[in-house]
Amino acid sequence: MTHAGRPGLAGALPARRLGAAIFAMAIGSFAIGTTEFATMGLLPRIAADFGATLPAAGHLVSAYALGVVVGAPLIVLALPRAPRTGMLVGLAVALAVGNAFSALAPTMTTALVARFVAGLPHGAYFGIAAVIAAAISPPQRRGRSVSLVMVGLTAATTLGVPASTALGQGVGWRAAYWVVTVVAVLAAVAIWRWVPPVAVPAGATARRELSALRSPQLGLAVAIGAIGFGGMFAVYSYITPTMTEVAGIAERQVPWVLGVFGAGMTIGTVLGGRLADRSIFAAIFTGLGTMALTLAAFGAGATAPGRAVILVVLVAVASQFIGPALQTRLLDVSREGPSLGAALHHSALNIGNALGAWVGGTVIAAGQGLLAPAWAGAALAVAGLGLAVFSWALERRSGGAPVRPGLVG
Repeated sequence: MTHAGRPGLAGALPARRLGAAIFAMAIGSFAIGTTEFATMGLLPRIAADFGATLPAAGHLVSAYALGVVVGAPLIVLALPRAPRTGMLVGLAVALAVGNAFSALAPTMTTALVARFVAGLPHGAYFGIAAVIAAAISPPQRRGRSVSLVMVGLTAATTLGVPASTALGQGVGWRAAYWVVTVVAVLAAVAIWRWVPPVAVPAGATARRELSALRSPQLGLAVAIGAIGFGGMFAVYSYITPTMTEVAGIAERQVPWVLGVFGAGMTIGTVLGGRLADRSIFAAIFTGLGTMALTLAAFGAGATAPGRAVILVVLVAVASQFIGPALQTRLLDVSREGPSLGAALHHSALNIGNALGAWVGGTVIAAGQGLLAPAWAGAALAVAGLGLAVFSWALERRSGGAPVRPGLVG
């Protein structure tokens, strides 16, 4: 059982049982990562099937992101006293249902609704999974456990997205959503079997969860995630034309580039989790600072195939250094509403997705070229770093942080 408001301080599992529980939750993360990013690679085929333009089909991506932003807080607030493990099983089932609807959608309108529904459990799933992972882990392993749950998401960009894209190109785009449906069902079964019951904090209510929003540090953590991650999405949103038109990589090799980008994200998530266990703010500072530098290097040097691939992998690694740290930070600054705080992490990331894509598109439309989004992304990373420094200084002033920023957390 977890101590009220203090996830991760009690109920730690033996190493083998902890590994099985984390793996079960990571299966669901893999399904979510695959369904989120595979749509981008299948847009031309979806558009052709529905007789729609490519920009119109692009609204499917926006519909999913909107579902994430809306669903994360609403689901948590609607079920404040639901058993956390049972809730996670239900969210995995909801993910399966949303993707089955996506596969069956007969029109563009119904597909838009289906993608919105598929996005609803996304943020709540990661929020509840983070709370559970922290609750069943020893205090010194909280960041690592949270990062391993998130590895399923980054592994999806390495394996799930290229595989589902190839499957969709070979036998039809609907097949990709059917695969996600099956994986989500497997996740539900694995969670039911391997993740132990985790008690809801005493006195949990929607009002108590909402009380977390009074913390200025919560708002700062969300803003750091939205703005900082926007830097990475400014580049990722336009990675295909950048690689083909600027770096000179053949279009048939782009899935391979996306695969190594996903591998970089996975490496960054694992390393970031370990650093977050030592110091949350050090991980955030390192991640955002390194991301600004690598994005700037990409903007300056991604003009040859080999160099472009190396730089894009470095961007991917740096971008994920801050993920586990921010997720753990949100748990720490929302003790009265940890489930809501953790769920807002993925709302922030999807805001960052939209922000980065918009900023990158704006500078391209202004005639600055396909490398301009990298420079704009570097500016967003610097802005996120500035917010992180302000957050650290505010906490230090209130007596919540030691003298050296590298040891905060």
